[in-house]
Amino acid sequence: MPQDGQPFQFRTVGDGTGVDYTGTFSQEEVQLALRNRGMPLEALRYSVTPTGLHYLLTHFDIPDVDTASWRLNVGGLVSNPLNLTLEDIKTFPVRSSAVTMECSGNGRALWSPRRLTQPWLLEAIGTAEWTGTPLQGVLEEAGLSADAVEIVFTGLDQGVEGGQVRHYERSLTVSDAIREEVLLAYEMNGEALPPQHGAPLRLIAPGWYGMASVKWLGAIEAIGDAYDGFHNRRAFRFLQGPDGEGEPVTLMRRRALMVPPGIPDLLTRTRVLDAGLVPLIGKAWAGRSKVVRVEVSSDAGETWADAELGESVSPYAWRPWSYEWLAKTGSHVLCVRATDSEGEVQPLEQDWNYGGYANNGVQRVDVIVT
Repeated sequence: MPQDGQPFQFRTVGDGTGVDYTGTFSQEEVQLALRNRGMPLEALRYSVTPTGLHYLLTHFDIPDVDTASWRLNVGGLVSNPLNLTLEDIKTFPVRSSAVTMECSGNGRALWSPRRLTQPWLLEAIGTAEWTGTPLQGVLEEAGLSADAVEIVFTGLDQGVEGGQVRHYERSLTVSDAIREEVLLAYEMNGEALPPQHGAPLRLIAPGWYGMASVKWLGAIEAIGDAYDGFHNRRAFRFLQGPDGEGEPVTLMRRRALMVPPGIPDLLTRTRVLDAGLVPLIGKAWAGRSKVVRVEVSSDAGETWADAELGESVSPYAWRPWSYEWLAKTGSHVLCVRATDSEGEVQPLEQDWNYGGYANNGVQRVDVIVT
């Protein structure tokens, strides 16, 4: 542990800036990639992602939590502080909802240069059915003060970041926290919440990138000012360098992904398939907005054709799409893009940022038709 307020010192990688310019992956990135896992894109065929296929990111370590002795403390600017067991929480009204969740770093490894951290390609996504109780009811039971501005969620996971020991901690404004869809979840896909997904209790904030859905909840605190913690004010910001204030990463951007068609080359994942009509399918999502259009291209985005849209299994889950592609012999680059209800179209290329956040540039799938 650091003494007398002195920060930890760790060796740097690359050129010391925390950004990789070489195109190769460092040992640190490989280590993170092996600890975490993405959803294979063929699992886009499922409306609800099987638990073992859902993407997983563990920020620090999976903490050792004894459910029998665990308590959720709800305090701060409340008139009736709570100290709840899991059984207490289960006495509150129960709600289940399918929610699409995407990591804010999804697509980071596709940028050059890239930040040296979890090197996601396109697989940091999944949709699960979460069961729990609306956070709003718990805050009402605690007697949330009218003076409260934000709600701080503290996880039991702990590590060193920014040179100091800290818990993973995030906040939501009161108006965001009391939305009816925000859950304190204790089940995933009809089973008890697995340890790696935040057991015994986690936050689910539909529409937000995954960093907002704090796992292994230990405390909820109402405060009277904007929260100034590391994971709000320093991490998860849109920056062009290692310093500065930047804008916060918040709601998921519009995105469509396809199930890669045909069969893969083992190493490159280039797809091989026969000429003729090929059904293309996938999913699209857009934070709190609705996906109103999905388009497919077979010439790397030069021309586009409309796909057919299906219905989501919940207001907070991705929307299915399908398209019949007449595949002709040769090499092709398939692309897919989404348009949301605000009229925003998914870009061919997303503007770069230092943290590698929210890269929603279109998916490209290399295909050889024989």
